[in-house]
Amino acid sequence: MFPAQSLAEVMLDRGWSVALSTDARGARYAGGFPDVVPVEVVSSATPARGGAAGRLAAPLRIGAGVAAAWTRFRRDRPGVVVGFGGYPAIPALSAAAAMKLPRLIHEQNGVLGRVNQLFARRVHAVACGTWPADLPGGVEGVHTGNPVRGAVLDRAGAPYIPPGDYPMSVLVLGGSQGARILSDVVPAALAALPDAMRTHLRVSHQARSEDVDRVVAAYDAAGIAADIQTFFEDVPNRMADAQLVIARSGASTVADIGVIGRPSILVPLASAIRDEQTANARALVDAGAAILLPESKLTPDSLAQQVELILSNEQGAQQMARAALSTAIPDAADRLADLVQSIATTHGRTP
Repeated sequence: MFPAQSLAEVMLDRGWSVALSTDARGARYAGGFPDVVPVEVVSSATPARGGAAGRLAAPLRIGAGVAAAWTRFRRDRPGVVVGFGGYPAIPALSAAAAMKLPRLIHEQNGVLGRVNQLFARRVHAVACGTWPADLPGGVEGVHTGNPVRGAVLDRAGAPYIPPGDYPMSVLVLGGSQGARILSDVVPAALAALPDAMRTHLRVSHQARSEDVDRVVAAYDAAGIAADIQTFFEDVPNRMADAQLVIARSGASTVADIGVIGRPSILVPLASAIRDEQTANARALVDAGAAILLPESKLTPDSLAQQVELILSNEQGAQQMARAALSTAIPDAADRLADLVQSIATTHGRTP
């Protein structure tokens, strides 16, 4: 939702009207969109979930969603339709293709998701947030970068306070999936740090609701000051205050780290079918801004070693922060908006 929200904000500033088409689940994550953006809920589904019954029902639900999107598009006749991947995008993109409306997709990750793979040859442009991107044969991408929210841009390039003999902040972000392993390993790893370093730590740790109690207990037992929540409303501020970020390498997280400019230890989601999170991390790792630690090698000892390496090296941490900034595309939302307007102008009409 973050790239879609960012694009909506820019398009509104440019005088466009914007509507969000998503399913009921996606609508629950649309709270950050400007109030003037109507949320049009249509049915959708994925055959990959819900067992045999879910697979049988999916085409019917998607068909109903396409019909609803078609009806709304006939009423509103959008100048351009932009898909951001995931099965909630299927109805709108299908209707737009059937109606021959100007359309494009944006892919956050270094590997196209299933839905974007399905539509890559049926749109007028494929905008890529991560570069290089693994694209289907014959498809050319446009590197726009991953748009970040205004709250992230407000902290872009915030001065970095290197680690030292004073309070140091560590931000732990598990992402929307697979956060359990970070809740298992990170508290134990930080507890294993030398006493002189551990006593200075101030940790912000995002954990699943079912893990919160044990994560709180683990930090308390280690004597580490920690704020554990299921979701942080102020991630950009916490990231700007951090000496180190430990996180999954989801595309939005990677973009935020680059724009704000912070050293990081990235743990790609091992269960990702296309291993897209490893691809996402590539730019930060290659720049020397991040350490990649695969799940297969993630243990309290291995993580403690990497954390100590960064937090005990003031100059090295500063260099990592500068290297992160070198990967950033802070104007990604404007680049994407330019592409959207170009597609609308070339293949349809302007508002």
